[in-house]
Amino acid sequence: MERAGEVIQACTTDFVAQCYELYQTPSLGTLVRAGELPVYGIVYSAETTSIEPGRRPIARGKDEASEEDIYRTSPQLMRLMRSEFSVLAAGYRQGDKLHRYLPPQPVQVHAFVYISPPEEVKEFAASFDFLPLLLNNSRFPVDSGELTAAALRQMSRVQDDPHAFLVAAGKELAQLLRGDYVRLRTVLGRLKE
Repeated sequence: MERAGEVIQACTTDFVAQCYELYQTPSLGTLVRAGELPVYGIVYSAETTSIEPGRRPIARGKDEASEEDIYRTSPQLMRLMRSEFSVLAAGYRQGDKLHRYLPPQPVQVHAFVYISPPEEVKEFAASFDFLPLLLNNSRFPVDSGELTAAALRQMSRVQDDPHAFLVAAGKELAQLLRGDYVRLRTVLGRLKE
C-alpha cells in the first residue's frame, strides 16, 4: 500500500498530512486512509510552502535553463519547503463495518496516511452516503461541487464499469441537489473526463 504522508494536524472533521517527498501530494479527490481505526478521507487541498511560517520562497531561475536546474544548483531548497495535503474525514471502519460519516475521534498526529487501493475505493464507493459531507461543506478552499466531481471521477477509475458508476452517482446527486438545478448541472458537467 502506498504511503502518502504523515498526519501533522487533526480534528474530527479533517486532517492535514505532510508528504515525505516534495511535490508528492495525492490528487484532488483521492480517497486515503489514516490511523488504526482507520479513518477514510478525501483529499480536498494540497500545497507546497516554506517550512518557515510567513517566509515565502523567492524566484531563483533567472539564469537557469530549466526548473530542474534550480534544484540541482540549490539542493537546500528541497529541505526548506514542504508539501502538505488536507483531507476531509468521510468515513471510518469499526470492526467489519464501514461507516460513511464523520468518525467519533480524530486521527492521531503522526499517523501514516495511505492512498486507498482499488479494492478499498470500490468498497467505499459502493454507497454514496458520503456525498452530503462533500456537498454541504463550505470550509473548503475549493468549490464543494468541484471536489465532489473530482472524488467521483477518481472513484470511477477503479470501477468495473466506470460509466455505470458515474450514472448512478449522477442519479444520487440529482436527489441531493434537487432544489439547486444550477449547481447540479455544474457538478454533472464536471463528471466527464
